[in-house]
Amino acid sequence: MFESLQEKLEDALKRIRGQNKLSDENVAEALAEVRTALLDADVNFAVTKSFIETVKEKSLGLEVKGNVLPGQMMIKLIHDELVELMGSKKADLLTAPKPPTIIMVAGLQGSGKTTFCAKLAYQLKKKGKQPLLVACDIYRPAAVDQLITLGQSIKTQVFSKEGALPREIAAEAMDYARKYGRDTVIVDTAGRLTVDEEMMQEVADLKELLNPTEILFVCDAMTGQDAVTTASAFNDRLELTGVVLTKLDGDTRGGAALSIRHVLGKPIKFVGIGEKVDALEPFYPERIASRILGMGDIISLVEKAQSQIDEKEAARLEEKIKKNQFTFEDFLSQMRMIKKMGSLKDLLGMIPGMDKALRGVDIDDRAFSRVEAIILSMTSEERSNPRLLNGSRRRRIALGSGTSTQDVNRLIKQFEDMQKMMKQLSQRGGGRGLGMPGGLGGGMPSLNPFGRGRK
Repeated sequence: MFESLQEKLEDALKRIRGQNKLSDENVAEALAEVRTALLDADVNFAVTKSFIETVKEKSLGLEVKGNVLPGQMMIKLIHDELVELMGSKKADLLTAPKPPTIIMVAGLQGSGKTTFCAKLAYQLKKKGKQPLLVACDIYRPAAVDQLITLGQSIKTQVFSKEGALPREIAAEAMDYARKYGRDTVIVDTAGRLTVDEEMMQEVADLKELLNPTEILFVCDAMTGQDAVTTASAFNDRLELTGVVLTKLDGDTRGGAALSIRHVLGKPIKFVGIGEKVDALEPFYPERIASRILGMGDIISLVEKAQSQIDEKEAARLEEKIKKNQFTFEDFLSQMRMIKKMGSLKDLLGMIPGMDKALRGVDIDDRAFSRVEAIILSMTSEERSNPRLLNGSRRRRIALGSGTSTQDVNRLIKQFEDMQKMMKQLSQRGGGRGLGMPGGLGGGMPSLNPFGRGRK
């Protein structure tokens, strides 16, 4: 996330990081490079100019407190201004005083609009809501079918009507929602490849009909300034209440995230970080600013871990670790829990300093699958008692898992080393960390048991 911008800002801030004294000269040089980094990331020119002027003005009266170096104070100032630029704090979804809450979703084709509708419904269901998805994109081929398929995958009903116009579909969907007690209605509207009057008139008509509580604009974060321009066109017609940035897990330069809030005056409410229905997160300006400056995002990492942790299971595993009874069965369940949290490189990138350490390193998530194949090729008795794994058994496991004997030997050796480490931690009073043995990733003997390379 924002790798290119991180790298350039890091280079720019080297001039002042660790400085005992800030001069007009080194501040001006650093900010000139910060300005270049922001423009290279496709941040709006006016936004960049305002940002640099604000930071420069505040840096003139910078007071150093305690043992904090002036360079560190300057970096904190830049961090705080990035947070302010992106909206200061998390913006929650609005709720109608009387159900149903109507959420109208707009955007261009290819932005991830239909997928976002399903992701949002999935999140709301987890919070106990009863959402209804409404298919009003009748123009894009297979758009209705896509929404129905996504709805089925999350066990959420989709209202559609073949041969009807969007206004008719929306009106009947509202009657259906009230009749069957749906407290949230999510309307997927039609998009086009570019902004055109016909599309704008249609969404404006739907807005007038529905009087929605939320009007969310979905934009592809990879399009940079184009996303801001398009969002402005939609805002002029619809008066948006919020923005959703998708594909933030891709090669995103950061321009949209850093510009759109300042230009529109509307909050970013969600970010899409993958294709799966659970790959949607609330937008936290402070956390994103920390990641842009390479400070990590421990809070999000903890929240991801907590969402997957079963407290009873964690307590049981802690007891097994204390008694040195942690087995391959336990290891397998821990590994599967980590897989549910997302990409391993993304998770490690949330740890302060790891973004830089992992830059250019290819961590292959498929290693999880190979490890899983090796463990599943063991018998239950072998998983419970790894001491049984002699040479002939290891060769059989390698053949059954499609790996080599060396791979099996390496995994067993790493597992034994991990057991020793866990025993030492438990003897010193080490806790469960994030609910996994030895802390986050404790159930994984290495980043990649099959080696790692450079991109």
